[in-house]
Amino acid sequence: MTISTERFTFTRDGDQLVGNLFLPEGTPTGVVVTTGPLTSVKEQAAGVYAQALARRGFAALAFDHRTFGESEGEPRQLEDPLGKAADISAAITALQGDARFADSAVLAIGVCAGGGYMARAVADDPRIKAFAGVAGVYADAAANPADPAVVERGRKARELRLATGEVETIPAVAADNGDVAMPLTEAFEYYGTPRGVVPNYTNGFAVESFEHTAGFDAQEAAARLSVPFLLVHSEHALVPPWAHKFYAAVASPKSELWLDSVGQIDFYDDPRLIEPAADAAAALFRDVC
Repeated sequence: MTISTERFTFTRDGDQLVGNLFLPEGTPTGVVVTTGPLTSVKEQAAGVYAQALARRGFAALAFDHRTFGESEGEPRQLEDPLGKAADISAAITALQGDARFADSAVLAIGVCAGGGYMARAVADDPRIKAFAGVAGVYADAAANPADPAVVERGRKARELRLATGEVETIPAVAADNGDVAMPLTEAFEYYGTPRGVVPNYTNGFAVESFEHTAGFDAQEAAARLSVPFLLVHSEHALVPPWAHKFYAAVASPKSELWLDSVGQIDFYDDPRLIEPAADAAAALFRDVC
């Protein structure tokens, strides 16, 4: 299916957020909001899945969260899971305010860290009618409690910014997997090379993000989901035990699709994973539209 793309902007707390809205030919079946991996921007995994759903007849939005990419917000590169969930709700408000989508079912896809963030958004926002998590990282604060030293590092960085205006950052990825946000070789092979880098992406992570990410918990949202849920994952992706635990706790209608990936990152750009994941999500979404 031929799709078109338009710039879509909205605000949260006075900051403008910028998205790409992908539109199918004709009347869309529903409207999908996507969110992607840690530090990512709309031209990466979130955009890939938004385009895949648009090709299947849905309007789909991928956007830069506050402090990332083309969107406003300070400090830059602040990774705040609950803040990102609030961005999602702001996106939904904007989409429902568009006459084209006022009566459309709102649907959700979260990829990687965005799976956990989206879980919280879906549990807290009754406007979302179905949710697909693709290679989701469903952080488990009970099994993996925050390291006090990491939280303290984030607190000191925040206090430094407030006192001096200096934003302490570290790379998101590096070849040596040193002091970085994502110490994974496959993450560097995506974000640190032409494979995944795009002009809108910044290889950076505000250190004060640790105050928000270290104690984040997605697992608690599982039991609060009240809409149909699809889990797409792989035993070779990140922390499959968290995915299994999250899925087991979901009491709403649910289904799962386990694919054979190389690791985590190929879910971002490998059609052998993207196409079946998008097919399964589209099937779920059509059932509620």
